[in-house]
Amino acid sequence: MKDLILPLKTTQIIGMSATLNNVEDLQEFLQAEYYTNQFRPVELKEYLKINDEIYEVDSKAENGITFSRLLNYKYSDSLKKMDPDRLIALVTEVIPNYSCLLFCPTKKNCENVAEMICKFLSKGYLKHKEEEKYEVIKNLKNVSGGSLCPVLKRTIPFGVAYHHSGLTSEERKLLEEAYSTGVLCLFTCTSTLAAGVNLPARRVILRAPYVAKKFLKRNQYKQMIGRAGRAGIDTVGESILILQEKDKQQVLELINSPLENCYSHLVQEFTKGIQALFLSLVGLKIATNLNDIYHFMSGTFLGVQQKILLKEKSLWEITVESLRYLTEKGLLQKDTICKSEEEVEYSFHITKLGRASFKGMIDVAYCDILYRDLKKGLEGLVLESLLHLVYLTTPYDMIFQCDPDWMIYFRQFSQLSPAEQKVAALVGVSESFIGKKASGQAIKKKVDKDIVNRLYLSFILNTLLKETNIWSVSEKYNMPRGYIQNLLTGAASFSSSVLHFCEELEEFWVYRALLVELTKKLTYCVKAELIPLMEVTGVLEGRAKQLYNAGYKSLTHLANANPEVLIRTIDHLSRRQAKQIVSSAKMLLLEKAEALQEEVEELLRLPSDFPDTVASSIEKP
Repeated sequence: MKDLILPLKTTQIIGMSATLNNVEDLQEFLQAEYYTNQFRPVELKEYLKINDEIYEVDSKAENGITFSRLLNYKYSDSLKKMDPDRLIALVTEVIPNYSCLLFCPTKKNCENVAEMICKFLSKGYLKHKEEEKYEVIKNLKNVSGGSLCPVLKRTIPFGVAYHHSGLTSEERKLLEEAYSTGVLCLFTCTSTLAAGVNLPARRVILRAPYVAKKFLKRNQYKQMIGRAGRAGIDTVGESILILQEKDKQQVLELINSPLENCYSHLVQEFTKGIQALFLSLVGLKIATNLNDIYHFMSGTFLGVQQKILLKEKSLWEITVESLRYLTEKGLLQKDTICKSEEEVEYSFHITKLGRASFKGMIDVAYCDILYRDLKKGLEGLVLESLLHLVYLTTPYDMIFQCDPDWMIYFRQFSQLSPAEQKVAALVGVSESFIGKKASGQAIKKKVDKDIVNRLYLSFILNTLLKETNIWSVSEKYNMPRGYIQNLLTGAASFSSSVLHFCEELEEFWVYRALLVELTKKLTYCVKAELIPLMEVTGVLEGRAKQLYNAGYKSLTHLANANPEVLIRTIDHLSRRQAKQIVSSAKMLLLEKAEALQEEVEELLRLPSDFPDTVASSIEKP
């Protein structure tokens, strides 16, 4: 089923979903028209597999399923032990001529299943699109600086790959392209693929009715099986959910249950929800008095669902409490306006700290912690190493995902330079504490866990800035390379936010130039000499290295380059790309020149409070 939501007056937005239940709430919130139908361009057949028996989901049947067939695949005793779920039988019915997605409960399970399947596939699979698969491996090495995951090295020749958040974005992009073009025919993947990338398949297999250890929700199940059936390619799509006898009753309830409702998250995510919204409303002057803010809240999705979601407090009480919290936190200031003897109006304006948090898009939960950390940092800012600045720009919201390997932590701690040791001492983490954690000793002295975890993450980022290689850092810290890349992206974004935060607060002026440079380093994470080249549109690390090695070592070099010479000098560079690089470099150079000119004019401008100017403007008696 597809649901369409259309705005009433002019068509500005069309929202489509196959997994929404309470569409009427969303329709009221958006003030939209609502259209629904049951059409699906490719028929989807749902199946359940219990042992070797396959049942078709049938809403007309008494218990919701009817027997379809027995699996017909000869299994040796050793193969039965290796593949108890009969995955090889299920995937070889469709691959390599058709595509297949195999959803697994965990990331590690994805990799193990991909390897297990390839061990038992016949050598004939190696011949299918052999040259194209070799090209995929070559491209994976190129985007990873010569490195290649050993699991992918073994599975890609068979047309099989895993897909989960442990991959880097460059690896994911290449694998998705290879799957879309039919070079890869089987993905073993986690549920995140179903919610994001559009990668349809002839057959979708769910290895278990679980995501990690949690039982599947109806909308998760629908998202996964919805990938089956490729419009314009297949006449039918199939989904097969593998289950054990113990889960049968729960699965039958799952396939026959209605979809879950969607609810407003303004209440659940309090600091990122209501409070961030109120700070923006006042900061942008959309609504500044209590009544206007409450009126705005009444028009939100939460306002539409308040009777369902707000049992203990009213929307008015939540509005008043949230504004009181922001005022107590020093982000808003409350003004009382007496309109008459009986009528009093409360309005709000944003404080300097509030504006800094709003401009920097800092989570309200962390803005006072950030202010305190930056203030403390000024007392003894260590500039001989990047570690102190890196620590201050390590995202707070990634601390909770961090589970340090204490032996690695201790090893890295013991290799710190004297300046880096000083940083650790300033934030309150000692080598003896990490040593005791690594050796499993009892610790009497209490140390803030968040600070310890944040310092560990800043060690990872600092190592990454030194080595500029995600793979080597991934191995050094025994962490997935995708996680390392996400940490780097998060740190670059947070560093930019901290920069905007500091720009609004005069007391933090000393950080500004330092954060500009650090943000660039975190954004590009390459050797310092390549950063200016990577500011140019269309120039990534590989291209920047080519240009640098060819003698184009600055923006000025690129701005004055001849596109025809670039084409002859740089491998695999088209005329369009060469012209884009030159024009982008010229534009950047012009912007920098204009910024410098403005700075010069500002320096030479006579101040308005200059004594001679003030004296001459005073009339003589």
